Amino acid sequence: MFFTAWHRLETVLTTLVTLLAGAVFGLALAAPPGPMNAIIAEESVLRGWTAGFRAGLGAMTADVLFFVLTLGGVVAIVDGVPTVRPVLYLVGGLLMCYFAVGAIEEARNAASFTDGGQPASTGFRKTFALSLTNPYQIGFWLTVGVGLLEAGRLDVFAHVPAVGDLLAGTLVVQTGSATLLVGFFAGIAIWIVVYPAALVSAGRRVDALAPVVAALSAAVLAGFGALFLAMGAVRLL
Repeated sequence: MFFTAWHRLETVLTTLVTLLAGAVFGLALAAPPGPMNAIIAEESVLRGWTAGFRAGLGAMTADVLFFVLTLGGVVAIVDGVPTVRPVLYLVGGLLMCYFAVGAIEEARNAASFTDGGQPASTGFRKTFALSLTNPYQIGFWLTVGVGLLEAGRLDVFAHVPAVGDLLAGTLVVQTGSATLLVGFFAGIAIWIVVYPAALVSAGRRVDALAPVVAALSAAVLAGFGALFLAMGAVRLL
């Protein structure tokens, strides 16, 4: 009886640790600055939490779609065509530049934080479209993402942008469990709930935050757009 109870407790603890590790991984990948978070920030301070959450949901939906397509082998087939990635860079870059222009206009028109008075939110469509044309996101699901369900070991922080080299080896978990994947998407879900809420809370305290965030979002989108266009052009030449 004692050993049975201990085994059950050990199983529960292992499951909880795996869920937590997956959530940390999802949060670590979702949190770094980039085009998706720029759009989430813009939507949050100009239109409120719901709009910011929808924008985050667009990117998360694309991740779910990529995961399903990767399991079915579709993404691998598309990625095997040499010209696909350069074209994705160009399309993604153009979309980012286009969205940056819209963000600039909104930065000019936003005198203060507001939950209304802005055009209808298109954040979900923006982040979903950008995710579908993001070669890095496709590459992640072709390698690390699909590997979450394959037996092995995963160095969680080694795949986090900017800090991967510094934190490599600090959190290594066993893969091959659906629990890890559930935790991963739970981490992303936590981010798209908490991040817009934090921005909305700050925006209500400081009215001037809205145009500043919109302007920063435009700068991030324009910067990544130019980078993607350059990378696409170089790969095609």
